[in-house]
Amino acid sequence: MTVLQVEDLHVGFPTDDGLVQAVRGVSFSLAAGESLGIVGESGSGKSVTSLAIMGLLPVNAQVKGEIRFEGRQLLGLNDDEMSDVRGGRIAMIFQDPMTSLNPVYTVGYQVAEAILAHRDVGEAKARKRAIELLEIVGIPHAEQRAGSYPHELSGGMRQRVVIAIAMANDPDVIIADEPTTALDVTVQAQILAALERARQETGAALILITHDLGVVAGHTDRVAVMYAGRLVETGSAREVFYRPRMPYTMGLLAGVPRLDRPQRRLTPIAGAPPSLLSLGAGCPFAPRCPLAETACEQEPELRVVSPAGQRAACHFAETLTGGTVYPPEEERPLPTVGEPILRVRELVKHFPLRSRGVLRKQVGTVHAVCGVSFEVRQGETLGLVGESGCGKTTTARALLNLVKPTSGQVLYGDRDLATLSRSDMRPLRRDLQIIFQDPYASLDPRMTVSEIVAEPLRIHGSYDRAHVRELLRLVGLNPEHGNRYPHEFSGGQRQRIGVARALALKPRLLVLDEPVSALDVSIQAGVLNLLKDLQEELGLGYLFVSHDLSVVRHIAHRVAVMYLGKIVEVAPAEQLFSRPAHPYTQALISAIPIPDPDKERSRPRILLTGDVPSPSAPPSGCRFRTRCPTFALRLSQDERARCVEEEPILERRGAPGAEGAPVACHYAEEATLL
Repeated sequence: MTVLQVEDLHVGFPTDDGLVQAVRGVSFSLAAGESLGIVGESGSGKSVTSLAIMGLLPVNAQVKGEIRFEGRQLLGLNDDEMSDVRGGRIAMIFQDPMTSLNPVYTVGYQVAEAILAHRDVGEAKARKRAIELLEIVGIPHAEQRAGSYPHELSGGMRQRVVIAIAMANDPDVIIADEPTTALDVTVQAQILAALERARQETGAALILITHDLGVVAGHTDRVAVMYAGRLVETGSAREVFYRPRMPYTMGLLAGVPRLDRPQRRLTPIAGAPPSLLSLGAGCPFAPRCPLAETACEQEPELRVVSPAGQRAACHFAETLTGGTVYPPEEERPLPTVGEPILRVRELVKHFPLRSRGVLRKQVGTVHAVCGVSFEVRQGETLGLVGESGCGKTTTARALLNLVKPTSGQVLYGDRDLATLSRSDMRPLRRDLQIIFQDPYASLDPRMTVSEIVAEPLRIHGSYDRAHVRELLRLVGLNPEHGNRYPHEFSGGQRQRIGVARALALKPRLLVLDEPVSALDVSIQAGVLNLLKDLQEELGLGYLFVSHDLSVVRHIAHRVAVMYLGKIVEVAPAEQLFSRPAHPYTQALISAIPIPDPDKERSRPRILLTGDVPSPSAPPSGCRFRTRCPTFALRLSQDERARCVEEEPILERRGAPGAEGAPVACHYAEEATLL
């Protein structure tokens, strides 16, 4: 039975420059209990479509078409009429749970409020049901947590509360708009498990909106691909992932780093999505499509292209029955790894925890980094991975003396950077540069791109206009655009500007702090390829900080895994991903989704419970034991006592002559997860 039917939906937003055609002729249906994944780059119209279904568009939006829920037309209903449907029959989970929850009410009250708004039950029954819902979505000690305020919960916990609110009234449809964006992979796995439990409890159909193809591969029955405000391909998950018929879909799949494949160059989609202000008459993907011909001057219809009912909006869809129009580029030899550029020895960084009030007395210590040691070599990429709050970014900043280490050594040649003043560090910053996560926040909006790239050259007295133009050309930007400002560029282009600025002084080492986490798949692929090309050409050493192990698998030679301020495993990338030994590493790898429906649904899963302990009060003994599945399920009482009392040392384990990579676990065992 069809519960939701969208027919020829158009959404436009009037602006001073004209009408932005955000959604153009979108049509799809959703059966009871079915799951549909909607994917595409930022600005493709995914979220606007969901807001139109929920009746949450701004008042100036121009909406045409039909949205029918169980046969009832939703477009045109007033707010009171929509309120009967919204939250009761159709529920929505938004991307940012903090903006979805009221900060002045407890989470238990807010779940109960959703029940009372649609059901004639007493407050006691509503509260009891709210606690049951919090337990269902995996919140530990639900009765106590129900009395907490949103700011007292972690991001993953808040998102689980939002899921509990969504399932409060047993809806027929749940719309989840990027429910796992910006979450750690372990928390993402918990949220997706909670979402599956919500569907099982309510029997609801699901619309899952995301840019993560791996999530879609593992959790949806059908897939709809959006581009420039319209659907360009639809079909079952297996059809779309294994036999795509639209070059745009092929490009998205070709640009995704994958855990289950050895390192190779990614194949990004050229160019950028078109402006929705001035779409021409032709195929909007034609300027970026490797198959574009004269026929593409007319926009293709979304039509059936396979016996199974797969549909695609491409003039050549029937001929694209196998392979891809984006073949992987031939791999070039890896750069030769040279001598160590930077040697880190027992690095420690603690922050004082102070009380409120005038005196601000120290009442504790945040143990951000606790005795970290590693080396970065010339021509090598060392990946530093772990969940948020594990100390990755603090480590990266301490290396460059952006935060002063508490103790330990950071050796660049025979100089210990940890002991140098700001003035002593200045000449060394020619060789040691950092690229930050958010390219927009790290670029001065009042300076042109040429001025931004030239700034380090001016500071060090080596400004050369020709060199600035060459740097822009080196990172794939048009030197003629140097007089533009950062806001006039896309996210991927802004990140390239940051790379050009970092390269201006010809450094030997780049510290990259989550450099591609905020980028679309196709843009991310281009930046990753650029970094590999620059390393090959210039012999750079990289410290690549990330929580995305798929990206690290693609770019890193060696990987160091951090947990709560300590490195728990270090190994060559191939070894770490094929035979991880530490239970935490195994959990991280098992949580990363793979864009392959069959593999993703049959892989072994290791779900971690709870959140990372506070770095101001780390557990005794092994810091991971409070979440460790090995500790909880497989160890004897005596073995558990050792984990509680004795902190494991990062060392090689195994028989003499057959030792594995260094791992900090008393009972480490290699596992195969891919």
